[in-house]
Amino acid sequence: MTSLITTSLDKVLAGRRLDRDTALALAAWPEPEELWRSADAIRIHFQGKRFHLCSIINARSGNCTEDCRFCAQSARYRTNSPVYDLIDTDQALTIALDNDRYGVHRLSLVTSGHSVDGPTLDRLQELYGSIRARTGMQSCASMGFLTPEKATLLREMGVSRYHCNLETSRDFFPRICTSHTWEDKIETLRHARAAGMSLCSGGIIGMGESMAERIDLALELRELGVDSIPINILTPIPGTPLADLPLLSLTEVLTTIALFRFLNPEIVIRIAGGRQQLGGDQYRCFTAGANGAIVGNYLTTAGASIDEDLAALARLGYHFRAGEPALS
Repeated sequence: MTSLITTSLDKVLAGRRLDRDTALALAAWPEPEELWRSADAIRIHFQGKRFHLCSIINARSGNCTEDCRFCAQSARYRTNSPVYDLIDTDQALTIALDNDRYGVHRLSLVTSGHSVDGPTLDRLQELYGSIRARTGMQSCASMGFLTPEKATLLREMGVSRYHCNLETSRDFFPRICTSHTWEDKIETLRHARAAGMSLCSGGIIGMGESMAERIDLALELRELGVDSIPINILTPIPGTPLADLPLLSLTEVLTTIALFRFLNPEIVIRIAGGRQQLGGDQYRCFTAGANGAIVGNYLTTAGASIDEDLAALARLGYHFRAGEPALS
């Protein structure tokens, strides 16, 4: 008898979409290793062995007005997260040049807070110009909520991709944030796309949501048509409301990644913050369907060194070189 895994794999490889019920059945499959291997077969079929590297600069940190329950940068919680207005240009250039030396393809400036105002954008324009003049990396931005005018200005600065995580499914979202809505995030992503930027949007797993709610997020991202999906694994930060949540098991993380790949077969799936909690097993994420990562340190947590990441990924057979054509 042909198994559900086999029929689902064949369907995806033939260019057909899986529905929610099938994804739920795959999530309960009694042999998760078979699910992971099949997800990686989908990744190889559609994406090959090219690995997608990106990095971020925490350009403005802390004092955020929003109440996202996972976030160390919210002013509503008492954490040890650094607080500063805008990063020094020389410091940002040092980070950018180091990433460029390693062949990182994309670099995002990330600012805390609900949004950025005009004077801040003026200062960031200068920083983007300096980075573009000194490196070959594509420019990305993650700056909270956009108006059509701000989106157009970012595109005119040379920003080719905008990042705004949905964080979790529409139904679960009110349990992790009340100061803005899931629909606010959708509106910002639409403004970014209308301005000519591609979209990066994903979420955080391990915030108390069910596997079904993760599947809903994967389907919502598919419907939105994003170009890149970052998956973060919750790092419980002391002082935040989610500080005491247990860490996800490796099996649950790999199964989630595999399901995202089955549901979004042609999209870059990036592993972002939180993978350091898995130790050496973090690299198994890239044998279960993921084919991209944020390298270097993250916003408020330390990641593996770029040298360590590149060496481990090379052993898995991935290709990435400085001077390659820009990847998505």
